Amino acid sequence: MPKQRLFPLAFIAMCLAASSRAPALAQDYSPAAVDMFRGLKQQPNDLARYDYLFGAIPKLPVNDQQLAMQMFASVENELGLYNEALHDFPLKSRVKPDTTLPTPSEWKAADAAEAIARLASDHRLVLINEAHHDAHTRLLTLALLPRLRALGFDYFAVEALSGKDDRLAQRGYPVEESGTMYLHEPVYGEIVRTALKLGFILVAYDADAGATQDREAGQANNLYREVFARDPHAKLFVHAGYAHIDKARGRLGKAQPMAMYLQRLSGIEPLSIDQTQFREQIPPEQDAYRQLVTDFPPDGPIVLVNRSTGQPWSAQPGLYDVNVLLPPADTGGVQSGFIQPLTTVHDADRDQLQLVRRLEKLRPAWLTLRGERIPYAIGTTLCRTTFPCVVDAHYSDEPDEAVAADRYAFMQGDATSRLYLRPGSYRLRARDIRGRTLSRQVITVGKR
Repeated sequence: MPKQRLFPLAFIAMCLAASSRAPALAQDYSPAAVDMFRGLKQQPNDLARYDYLFGAIPKLPVNDQQLAMQMFASVENELGLYNEALHDFPLKSRVKPDTTLPTPSEWKAADAAEAIARLASDHRLVLINEAHHDAHTRLLTLALLPRLRALGFDYFAVEALSGKDDRLAQRGYPVEESGTMYLHEPVYGEIVRTALKLGFILVAYDADAGATQDREAGQANNLYREVFARDPHAKLFVHAGYAHIDKARGRLGKAQPMAMYLQRLSGIEPLSIDQTQFREQIPPEQDAYRQLVTDFPPDGPIVLVNRSTGQPWSAQPGLYDVNVLLPPADTGGVQSGFIQPLTTVHDADRDQLQLVRRLEKLRPAWLTLRGERIPYAIGTTLCRTTFPCVVDAHYSDEPDEAVAADRYAFMQGDATSRLYLRPGSYRLRARDIRGRTLSRQVITVGKR
C-alpha cells in the first residue's frame, strides 16, 4: 500500500467545486471517489457532510480513503468534535532521526504568546501555522492578535477567507459564506471577530491552484499584491496551514513554500512559527511530543528558550524559527464514527476502517480559552429525539447565519455534553441533517 500524504485545503476545495472538473479528478481517483466528491458538494451543511462521509468512506477503495478521512476529520472539527477529529485523522509529522530534543538542564518553558511577541517586535512579517483539523492550533493566534496589534501590525491574512464577503468588516463577524468550510469552526470564527474588533485589515490570500508550487506562488503573490505592494511599510500577521510558513524547501518536497516565495518578493525576512511538528496523538503515543510535554509540562501554548542564550528552540531552524508545544487535551473518551489502528497518517499505512459506537461526550479542557469561557451543560433533549443533531450557540446580537460561538454535534440520544461560552446572552439552536430547526432556547451565561 502506498504511503499516505496530506492534501491541502485548496485541493479539497477544488474537489468540491463545479462538477465540470470531475474528468480531471477521475485521472487520479477511482469512479467511487469522484462520485463521493460530487455527493459531498451537494450536502447542505456540516452535519449532512458528516453523515454523508460516514456512509461513503467504507465504500471507497483503500487508496482513496485518506482524502475522505481528512475531509471527515475536518468536518468533525467544524462540528465541535475536537478529540474525535484527532482520533480519526492521526496526522503526525516526521521528526528527523538526528533531531536532538531539548532537556530541562539547558532549556526552559516560556509562554508562547509573550515570547513570540518579543521576537515579533523586530519583524514586519510574522507567520504561524495550524493543522486544519485541530482547532487547538488556533488558540495561539487568538492570544497573539492583541499583542501584535499593540506592536503596530495592521494587516491580518487568513487562509480560510474567500475574499468574496464584502460586508465582513462592516458586520464584524463571519458567516458561513465568508470563507471555506474550515471557517465554520467556532474558534476560527473567534479569530476573525477578534481581529476585526482590534482594527486589523483582513486579507484573503489563498490561491485556487492544483499543483503545489502554483499554490505556494499564488499565495505569496496575493499577499505581496494586497499588502506590501500597496503599503510598503505594512506589518503583516499571517495565519496559514502546515508548511506554507517554511522559509526553505523541505517539507513540501522541491516546491518553494509560500513564506520563502514571499520573502523573495518583498525582501522582508519572516518570523515563522510552527505548531504542527510536535502534536498530540489520540490515543496517546510515546513519541517526541510526549517526551517534550513530560519534560516541560505546559498549561497553555509554550516555547522552549535556551537558558544561556535566550533563543527559542526550533527543531528545523532552516525552515522555521520556533516550535510551539500545546498541552494535551486532558480528556480520554471520544465518540467517533470510525476507529483507526495505532498508526499515523503520514508515516504508516492505514488498515481497513471499522465502524464503532462510543457514548463518551468529553470535550478538551483547552476550550475554556484559559478561563475566558465557561462550560454550559447541554443535553440531547434539545434534539427532540432526532439524531444526528448539532447544537449551535449564537451571540444574541448575531443572526443564525453567523459562525457559532461554540457548537456540538450529538450522534446518539440520551447524552450530555458542554458548550464553552464567554459570559453573556446566547441563542441555542438545534438542527438536524436537513438544517431543520428542532428547538430554540435563549440562555445567559454568568461569570464564575
